[in-house]
Amino acid sequence: MSHIQIHREHHLGHAAARKIAYQWAEQVETEFGMDCTYEEGPSVDEVTFKRSGVSGTLKVTPHTFELDAKLGFLLGVFRDRIEREIVQNLDTLLAKKPAAPRKKAVKKA
Repeated sequence: MSHIQIHREHHLGHAAARKIAYQWAEQVETEFGMDCTYEEGPSVDEVTFKRSGVSGTLKVTPHTFELDAKLGFLLGVFRDRIEREIVQNLDTLLAKKPAAPRKKAVKKA
């Protein structure tokens, strides 16, 4: 059985990191047919994901993302490719800047 571990630090805070984790979970559900469960905690959130041949968790804290995935025998052959794709997806989500708050329109008298 192959194992993938990815660690990413961030300065987003828990609320923004939580949004990214939700986006990541939606993305892997859509693109890879994963079943994801999201559990919010006071200091650590956990996304549990699985499908045939893959299972794991993504732990989200106010300062880190910790992904731990186990690949079955058949998918273990593609470990490097799968890890590259996970890293790319997560890094892309982390690189996105949050939208600036919109200014309210002011009525002219």
